[in-house]
Amino acid sequence: MSFGLTNAPAHFMYLMNLFFMPKLDKFVVVFIDDILVYSCNEEEPIEHVRVVLTRLDEHQLYAKFSKCEFWVKKVPFLGHVLSEEGISLDPAKVQEVLDCNVPTSVHAGSVGL
Repeated sequence: MSFGLTNAPAHFMYLMNLFFMPKLDKFVVVFIDDILVYSCNEEEPIEHVRVVLTRLDEHQLYAKFSKCEFWVKKVPFLGHVLSEEGISLDPAKVQEVLDCNVPTSVHAGSVGL
């Protein structure tokens, strides 16, 4: 991430979309520095991961191996859970909303008042 740059996350997101534009929504989804590679069968993932890592290398960006997960059947992503069955809400996020305290006054939830 470029430090000292105004609006760095938005600029980085723009660059990631630019780098992966030909492959976006075909087998890769990018949100800032989260890259999700998906496939419809068991033969495609190796080639898809190779393409993604090659694109990153071409632009001198690298994936940290300790943060990578491969061949998983269920993935939490942006407050949802993606799986073979489809997209569902992340149960942990739903529970956080259910456990939220009910405001007792108009200003109870306001910040800075």
